[in-house]
Amino acid sequence: MSRKNKKTVSEAAVNTYVPSAEDFVLDVNRDITTDRNFASQGFWKGVCTRFFKNTRAVIGLVIIVLIIIFALIGPSLNQYGYSDIVSVYDEETGKEITARSMPPHIPALHKLFTGEDYDDLFAEHTFIFGTDSLGRDLWTRVWYGARVSLLIAFVTIFIDMIVGMSFGLISGFFGGVTDSFMQRFVEIANSIPRLVIVGVLATFMTKGIGLVIVALLLTEWIGMSKIARAEMLKIKNMEYIMASRTLGAKSGRIIFKDVLPNTIGPIITQMMFSIPTAIFTEAFLSFVGVGIMLPQCSVGSLIEDGFNNITTLPYQILPPILVLAFLMLAFNFVGDGLREALAPRIEDM
Repeated sequence: MSRKNKKTVSEAAVNTYVPSAEDFVLDVNRDITTDRNFASQGFWKGVCTRFFKNTRAVIGLVIIVLIIIFALIGPSLNQYGYSDIVSVYDEETGKEITARSMPPHIPALHKLFTGEDYDDLFAEHTFIFGTDSLGRDLWTRVWYGARVSLLIAFVTIFIDMIVGMSFGLISGFFGGVTDSFMQRFVEIANSIPRLVIVGVLATFMTKGIGLVIVALLLTEWIGMSKIARAEMLKIKNMEYIMASRTLGAKSGRIIFKDVLPNTIGPIITQMMFSIPTAIFTEAFLSFVGVGIMLPQCSVGSLIEDGFNNITTLPYQILPPILVLAFLMLAFNFVGDGLREALAPRIEDM
């Protein structure tokens, strides 16, 4: 039989083939190769993987955790309170001698390097960071101040996240006149200098933690609202949002159930960058005298106290400045790491 005839027979066989039920039965024994690693890795697991591959972000996270731990347990590592004035009784003079403006005083290290004990009235007392001009232990005050500064920052940023996120999402979702009115309000609020707000609050409120928190609440939500509004404008016309509207979902459900979970990444990143801003603002307000009042302390008030004696007693300003610097640097490292982990580039994946 010629090739031409063979081809004709083959084509005839194909054309006359009738599908059977067996052709539509799933072959369970077939080996289907899948990328199990990709299939088992969710979004947040991928974010964590990319975050912990970033060395700077991990270093920043470690610094933050260490400072938080010392802020929590540091003041309890010795017998002095943050407002206690350390003094001893001098039998020769019959007077109480206060440990004022003492440099770092660590008997164990002194004996290790010199082989001798301290020859003073405070030979048995340990002051790792020294004491201030009133005789209070700076180790306790620095970590207590770090606790106060972190508490103020976390409380204000958490509330600002809720307020700013809700404001921005509602503004972007409804658009039109509602959006225009709400954005004019944001512009007016953003145009008022922070010091003017603090000055007005200081007229009606007592200086202290409450004034600092209210001042931060009135100013820090604006950046959060802009991020949330931008994300809403980008997402609200997508197909799954239109499908929710078609199925009769109400505005509240669409905003907080459909849109919010997809905007949480940029908002968390914005929070990480807002925390150091809040810490620095609290430090600045305490430095100029409208923040934390004595005998309480914060990082800013300790810097203000140390600045008064910076030429003669520089050791008093170094610990709070270093704590503030490490906090600012660490939170910025973590913020950069989260931003890259939540929105990775193609070459990083």
